Amino acid sequence: MENYDHIIVGAGINSLVCAALLSKKGDKVLLLERNDRPGGCIRTEELTEPGFIHDVLSNWHPLFVTSPGYAELKDELEKYGLEYCNTDSPTAAVLPDGRSCILKMSREENVKNLNQLATGDGDRYLQSMQELEQSLDLTFTLLGSELWTFATLKLFLRTLFKRGPLFLSGYFAYCLENARTWLNRTFDSEEAAACLATWPAHTGIGPDSPTSGQMARVIAFTVEMVGCPVVKGGSFKLVEAFEKLICSYGGEVKVNADVEKVLTENGQAVGVSTVDGQEYRAAKSVICSMTPGQLYERLLQPEDVPAVVAKQTHNFRHGHADMQIHLALSEAPAWTNEDLMNVAITHLTPGLDAVSKAMNEADRGLLPETATIVVGQPAALDPSRVPEGKGLLWIQLQELPSHIEGDSAGEIEVPEDGSWTEAVREAYADRIIDRIAEHIPNLKETILSRKVLSPADLQAININLVGGDPYGGDCALDQYFLWRPLRALKNHQTPLKNLYHIGASTHPGPGLGGGSGYLVAKSL
Repeated sequence: MENYDHIIVGAGINSLVCAALLSKKGDKVLLLERNDRPGGCIRTEELTEPGFIHDVLSNWHPLFVTSPGYAELKDELEKYGLEYCNTDSPTAAVLPDGRSCILKMSREENVKNLNQLATGDGDRYLQSMQELEQSLDLTFTLLGSELWTFATLKLFLRTLFKRGPLFLSGYFAYCLENARTWLNRTFDSEEAAACLATWPAHTGIGPDSPTSGQMARVIAFTVEMVGCPVVKGGSFKLVEAFEKLICSYGGEVKVNADVEKVLTENGQAVGVSTVDGQEYRAAKSVICSMTPGQLYERLLQPEDVPAVVAKQTHNFRHGHADMQIHLALSEAPAWTNEDLMNVAITHLTPGLDAVSKAMNEADRGLLPETATIVVGQPAALDPSRVPEGKGLLWIQLQELPSHIEGDSAGEIEVPEDGSWTEAVREAYADRIIDRIAEHIPNLKETILSRKVLSPADLQAININLVGGDPYGGDCALDQYFLWRPLRALKNHQTPLKNLYHIGASTHPGPGLGGGSGYLVAKSL
């Protein structure tokens, strides 16, 4: 038996941030990871061909570089090898006929370019960004602070007294607006609306969901400010830097350490045990980065879980499934529109209605006929990821069912049990490649190798990707903000003293930002 101040189960971005901050304060920290490497959804491999460096799951770091954890740890992470690469063209959308909209890291350029697409679009975009900036203190409190605290209440009460009840009421209505309403009101051009309609899916919701309008505005503001940076040499360099930082302060990171039980005594967590029989004791806290199901149905004994928590855990919903396609190319992608060659993330979509349709089809268990295709070009930002003269694409599909009921296009034969077989996976990937090739004519002839990861494959890589859901659970309003992950609990607390819950399933939700790990470390 070994003794520590804090034991953290799972080694994703939230755990790494938490472990770094606690270690830096002088506490003895142990981080346990069941896989053969730390990082969680930060995973880098030569997945296709030698010399082609793929970020297998997450890849883009705008949320992390704007996070308080990064601000506090930046200098030390850079000391241990972290370096970011960026582009002035973080995102774009391309319609089937080739029309496109590119969002730049310049407010002035964006206003000018949007006005060229349709008279007034840029001016109304500017007005939207200025309106967002007027209430950034409230917005970032909702998205980056513990909500069940006196400090948060005090901020809203101060706003109430200074700006009045109508302002505060209007602010909450503004936050609840869906993206369709905002986009239809703001833009006349299909290209501009398409460019921003695609982004709420990166937060786990569609353009018709409450809060999706605010998410689209916040993301536009964020990528305009910091772009879509990638880690030079692959995202594992961030994990390596964190590991070195943690160990420099006396912390430990153990891999192949599968925790099977949280040890409890008299209503509080006192340690954990692993499947190989090892026990570790924690004097101050046990912190678990995982889904509610993993924590309350696997690691805790039934007698430690109140009935209401058990019921809400059983009813916790997971969201849409994800697919990743990785391509190694013999040359760089030659887009028909050359302006797209240096864009970090380009979305292929017929527009707002198509995004909504694909989301609805996934909701009904169908393979979308015309999915929103996320085409990432990390090598355009970081040429070190490929051999000289070669190319690489990181492709993501966010509107898929975990259990397949059918194919909207009527082309792919679906197994009776609804499973993601190799045949279904590859056939659906073929459909996606065909659509990308309409915009990158040299694509098919330059593919050296491809690797497709279905929702089932993603869950096999990381048990927290339940059904291939990369966002830790459905991000609909009733499972978000005050109610994430469970309505019976507040902040990152659990029914047991000294046991805390972090990760994408907890507030502030999914995304590579480290927010929940930061909040728990600071509260401790």
